[in-house]
Amino acid sequence: MDPIAFEVGPLAIRWYGILMSTALALGTYLAYREADRQNIDPEQILNLVIIAAPLAFIGARAYYVIFQWPYYSQHPSEIPAIWHGGLAIHGALIMGVLAGYLFVRRQGLNFWQMADIVAPSIILGQAIGRWGNFFNQEAYGYPTDLPWAMYIDGAYRHPTFLYESLWDLGVFLVLLWYRRRKKEVHGEVFLLYAALYSLGRFVVEGLRTDSLMLGNLRAAQVISVVIIAATMGMFYYRRKKLLQDK
Repeated sequence: MDPIAFEVGPLAIRWYGILMSTALALGTYLAYREADRQNIDPEQILNLVIIAAPLAFIGARAYYVIFQWPYYSQHPSEIPAIWHGGLAIHGALIMGVLAGYLFVRRQGLNFWQMADIVAPSIILGQAIGRWGNFFNQEAYGYPTDLPWAMYIDGAYRHPTFLYESLWDLGVFLVLLWYRRRKKEVHGEVFLLYAALYSLGRFVVEGLRTDSLMLGNLRAAQVISVVIIAATMGMFYYRRKKLLQDK
């Protein structure tokens, strides 16, 4: 699979970049419409994206480079070479959420309400972005004889990028359904996103051959467990507080 979609003179346009741009544009559009529906100035969504998206991108790359530092310390010129792949979603989420929190607080908006608005956009963007791994022939799994295996790197393997993309799409639909229900507490859509995505990522990560490691543990699985525990705790606490206030 050729990772280059087309060329404009000396400039190579890669599928990875096209898919990431599509994910960002579509996610922004959906959040823009939802903000307007909730009587929040939709221009705030554009401002949020302008600030958070670049920082999330930097966070995704920095996270990956840190975990692969033995290699990048010997090849520093490769650090900015994102066209070779190497963006970690957990790094993007950490930096993006932090940037979003600071922006929203400065604008005097409700962080949890804004988080609920953008959560479906984030997971849809992840579902689309995972196909960039397909074109880059990365983020694949162990060899398998299952009928849907894909031929990658000399063997038929688990298409883990596809597993995660389909899971993310399912989470997106669940979030849309849940958001339409009458909610008494802002933040539940975002917490549900974080928990469901982490659950799927934990399972899929166990099939991958290129996991970033924390000692003998897969970093993504460790972080996923922490996120699931934290979101469940926050969900319970916020629900309990609501009942007490009543």
